[in-house]
Amino acid sequence: MVDIHWTESGGSRSAVWHSATGQLPPRRIELADDRTRANDAYRLARAGTGLLWRGDYHNGRQLLQAVRRRIDRSDSSADATNSIAEAFRRQRQTRQRQAELLNKVLLELTADYRIPLRRAPDVRQACRWAYGTSSQATVLPLRELLGVLGAWQWHEKGVPIPALNSRIHPHYGVFSPTRNEYIDLVAEAPLPPGAHPPDLVFDIGTGTGVLAAVLANRGIGRIVATDSSPSAVACATANIARLGFAGQVDVVQGDMFPRGRAGLIVCNPPWLPGQPNSLLEQGVYDPQSQMLRGFLDQLRDHLEPHGQGWLILSDLAERLGLRTRTELLDMITAAGLRVLGRLDTAPRHPRSTETTDPVHAARAAEVVSLWRLSPADDRPG
Repeated sequence: MVDIHWTESGGSRSAVWHSATGQLPPRRIELADDRTRANDAYRLARAGTGLLWRGDYHNGRQLLQAVRRRIDRSDSSADATNSIAEAFRRQRQTRQRQAELLNKVLLELTADYRIPLRRAPDVRQACRWAYGTSSQATVLPLRELLGVLGAWQWHEKGVPIPALNSRIHPHYGVFSPTRNEYIDLVAEAPLPPGAHPPDLVFDIGTGTGVLAAVLANRGIGRIVATDSSPSAVACATANIARLGFAGQVDVVQGDMFPRGRAGLIVCNPPWLPGQPNSLLEQGVYDPQSQMLRGFLDQLRDHLEPHGQGWLILSDLAERLGLRTRTELLDMITAAGLRVLGRLDTAPRHPRSTETTDPVHAARAAEVVSLWRLSPADDRPG
């Protein structure tokens, strides 16, 4: 743990610094309150100074929004580009810069997760859910706390999954299954020939457990769902139990494949190669395509004879110039696999119709696919 220090009321103060993204604390801290002007806050944030908010809670949120508007105005002056790949690169840089500046507006929480500010909400339950118990005062970016509160609302409400006629309840830091098109592919794809359904299925990188639940709902008797994240394992375990599939699905913590072989192995890796900048981006960005490559390279060693691997992947990376279709096919071939077929669907999420997005053309043309794979030398009859 790292302590953060500041001067207040003529004395030295300190608290434990908390950042879920691993961001280091600002080297310099100044107090800010209702008298702080947005232009001054923006200037100080750009200089690397952290602003510990001591005013009205809702005014602190308004200050955060005012700083965001100034960042947006500054970024809007950047030169336009006709390349989608370059537009995406700039968009990523802009968002990272926005996060770095906005995370300079800080908030203190007491040891029991109270906010000692006027009109502050009760965030204790949400913080205990996200962070666990605490015994010391903490300082964290106000923006991160707002993210925790938003995640808590999603968790309480749940995400509707039509394929299950129910809801999935994501945990903090676990990617939420808000895009139903890829879930529908798993719900509708024909199962491998032979045993109907397969005796055993692996779900690699289960996250919230949504795909394991969909497969259990299709009548598969035993599913082993894996994830390397303890938060994801806890999340998937809770969702599987809530949906009544605990007798069919075992959720285990581990990297990639469990022991043994299965007739069907499903994986929905992060769709974009790149470095994630936040917890939630870990569900979107796959550094050097490590998870994708790991799944493909190990798949044939874990499939039963005539079994199939289902790779759920968007072609957005190809449309953004981050990976080519040839590179993907070469990965499949190099892993000793062949493509049996592919099921495609179009995106239905709101961003696919957001014309103000600099990479709208790529998102509007995106195709999500379920690739049916088998060992190259495993041919029927």
